Amino acid sequence: MILKNKKWSCLLPFLSLGLLLFPSSTFAAKPITQLESQPVPARPKNIIIMIGDGMGPAYTTAYRYYQDNPDTENIEHTVFDRLLVGMSSTHPTKSEGIVTDSAAAATALSSGIKTYNGAIGINKHKQAVRSIMQLAKQQGMSTGIAVTSQVNHATPAAFLSHNESRRNYDEIALSYLHTDTDVILGGGQQYFSSELIEQFKNKGYQYITDVSELNSLKQAKVLGLFADKELPWAINEKKAHKLSRETQTALTLLSNNPKGFVLLVEGSLIDWAGHSNDIVSAMGEMNEFANAVEVAEQFVRQHPETLLVITADHNTGGLSIGANDVYAWNSALIRGVQSSPDNIAIAALESHDWQDIVSKQLGFKLNEAEINQLAAAKKENQDIFTDEINKIISRRSHTGWTSHGHTGVDVQVFATGPSSALFHGHQDNTDIANNMISLLPTNQNNPNP
Repeated sequence: MILKNKKWSCLLPFLSLGLLLFPSSTFAAKPITQLESQPVPARPKNIIIMIGDGMGPAYTTAYRYYQDNPDTENIEHTVFDRLLVGMSSTHPTKSEGIVTDSAAAATALSSGIKTYNGAIGINKHKQAVRSIMQLAKQQGMSTGIAVTSQVNHATPAAFLSHNESRRNYDEIALSYLHTDTDVILGGGQQYFSSELIEQFKNKGYQYITDVSELNSLKQAKVLGLFADKELPWAINEKKAHKLSRETQTALTLLSNNPKGFVLLVEGSLIDWAGHSNDIVSAMGEMNEFANAVEVAEQFVRQHPETLLVITADHNTGGLSIGANDVYAWNSALIRGVQSSPDNIAIAALESHDWQDIVSKQLGFKLNEAEINQLAAAKKENQDIFTDEINKIISRRSHTGWTSHGHTGVDVQVFATGPSSALFHGHQDNTDIANNMISLLPTNQNNPNP
């Protein structure tokens, strides 16, 4: 390095020391924003928002160890390490305390407004607030959602609808008819009556019920409902990659609009696994969410006018990597479990050889104490039996949990693409929304009071 200016040459020893202490590999996880041959515009044309529901910091850390190749010396980075840029606070409106639910958090992330737990797209005074989806529509942009829960669940609902309660599923489903959302993909068939489906069709929507039908879609205006309620656990359908396929299809269809698009993608069931203290299903859902993130990241590389922002709405379960004073975490044991604990429970309860079924599916032999623990739970019901299987897996793998609910810890923020620097450092979830909204055409300021 040659520094002709004396002002800078005096810093050469320190710069040299910095290169010694922090070699280039230290910075290998910086966000990838473009293909080298394609310039990145100052402002995005498209915005992809991805939410890992309940995905607190321990989840992305655990996923790194879960994915690690045991045959290599180094622990490989994941897509989350590559795109990490900051942290975010998640609390609801102050009168509610500091622990949010998904509805209040999604309202904050979609509109920049704090509200009470359970509120869908409304403020604490129960007045409707405009979301980034509505504002994008006003500018002629396309909008879409791709989720693994029912499409009218709390997070997608807060981006598309307004309701005093997240529990009003039928009302929320009906309201989607009037949002003009171009792509709606996920579960929730039970909330969409045949009459409502016909109304969607009359508005020009294609209605599909199987993920394989995604390949046949050529244009937007699609309602895809692939399960009665939520989609199956990813670990039970290892080759299905449903969220990844939803994401790819949504991006393909929405990108046909020359004015751009806003897409929400949610790994919904990470949260559901956390509520159950189910580390096996949680890692399966993390893997599929990571796959979907990589689909979106590749789209950004090919379309450098696209901003990708990823975060969590809150942390669920108080997951810890290591527990009960043991300095270890057995990711290999978790990887060895063949299916979700609730599926194991169902199979076991239907068989006389339940002990063999459980041991085979878990990948390890039950000891006497564990057999007695499960035998007692078997006399109760399926939920209790499943919960005991989860406890055995957690104890064996040294996985810790503090709650079956949410916690108030900050969550991670990941970003790449034009204006991604806006999301670096620490911010509130409302700041994430306000920054994204400010990047929409003619929306320099948040229109919500």
